[in-house]
Amino acid sequence: MRAAPTILHLDMDAFFAAAEQASKPSLRGKPVIVGGLGPRGVVATASYEARRFGVHSAMPMGQARRLAPNAAYLVPRFAFYRSISDQVMELLRRLSPLVEPLSLDEAFVDLEAGGVADDGASARAAGEQLRGDILATTGLTGSVGLAGSKMIAKIASEEAKPDGLVLIEPGTERELLGPRSVRILPGVGPATGEHLRRAGMTTVADLVEAGEDELVRLLGRAHGASLYRMAQGYDDRPVVAERDAKSVSVEDTFDVDLHDRVRIRIEVERLADRCVGRLRASGHSGRTIVLKVRRYDFSTLTRSETLRGPTDDPGVVREAAGRLLEAVDTTGGVRLLGVGVSGLADYTQEDLFAQAEAEASERPAEEEAAPEEAAEAVAAPSTATETAERGWMPGRDVRHAVYGAGWVQGSGVGRVTVRFEEPWSGPGRVRTFSVDDPELEPSEPLPLVRGDAAA
Repeated sequence: MRAAPTILHLDMDAFFAAAEQASKPSLRGKPVIVGGLGPRGVVATASYEARRFGVHSAMPMGQARRLAPNAAYLVPRFAFYRSISDQVMELLRRLSPLVEPLSLDEAFVDLEAGGVADDGASARAAGEQLRGDILATTGLTGSVGLAGSKMIAKIASEEAKPDGLVLIEPGTERELLGPRSVRILPGVGPATGEHLRRAGMTTVADLVEAGEDELVRLLGRAHGASLYRMAQGYDDRPVVAERDAKSVSVEDTFDVDLHDRVRIRIEVERLADRCVGRLRASGHSGRTIVLKVRRYDFSTLTRSETLRGPTDDPGVVREAAGRLLEAVDTTGGVRLLGVGVSGLADYTQEDLFAQAEAEASERPAEEEAAPEEAAEAVAAPSTATETAERGWMPGRDVRHAVYGAGWVQGSGVGRVTVRFEEPWSGPGRVRTFSVDDPELEPSEPLPLVRGDAAA
């Protein structure tokens, strides 16, 4: 623990959705949801306007459409997000040589190592300067947390959302954490939280009062001891500049044990898709597929299969996870399922983003289309025209020889609807073309800040 709040945690606000709103003036102030648009698609990010309807990340896209039928639903543009992330990470590296990226939109920074802060006032000044630089460079906002440890800095940035800065002075950690839910601590997910609740512990103060021995008895030596230290506000983890991920995984704990084998298989496939989404967002592929099953009696089984080569193909991961499930006895019920990929390797951006777009290429709906129609799966195209229609995905950048830059709003029945606008313009006009119009073609994204275009 440090005596000064010189560890900074940055978390960009609703990053994917905010980037889409910034690049599409007609969507500003409106609910925007980014993710896979197919029947197995999940929400990657929802704008704050969409969150008011109850939509959140990792939610099945079908459920999101029911909650917010009038939102704009867009496929991810990972290359675009990565270009913005690179700009943000460069700003962080100007502050310190110790920058620990957690994802495209999140990172820790050791301000002390960069010599830019040694007390609360200088740390706050550095944080405010960073927020201003990010806004000027990208047009987006980020929330900043400052504290004497990584755990508390991350909690602070969450409190700062959206578009704020919160500094938590060292020495106040126990007072801050005491009344909070145990779920605020790293490593306490739904299953562990429920286990603690049944033992009568719902707040962080309850954990401290219970003592280390009781937590070790409940959770095991490593987890129990670690949780007790965190409950007291202790976190000595350093900011590590080179943070290579060893695996990517997702898991869900179910309110009611699953017994139906078909339903269990569907959940495994859904988790596999979510896992691939995270895998691609991190810029990796992987060779080993891991299935985790926690049964009704809290016994946990883990099965793995190593492929011939690395993949980020959702079909491959789904099939491998399905094969692993066949070897697991789910009699009695399943409490938790998880799918992971390890043995990570870097992908070229071309492979990564081309595959991500291909996965998301379900039929986009016009604005007036019913949400349940938009969520329907589409059979494989049988004609060249159908193939062309399938390529015009909602949110995709295009350019017309006469009307200039725009983005696909929807397509169907041989037509594609485009809204022509630029990040620095007002909301643009909507025009409809034939999907094989020779004057309309895909294009690269425009920069969010006009100065970048002139550079």
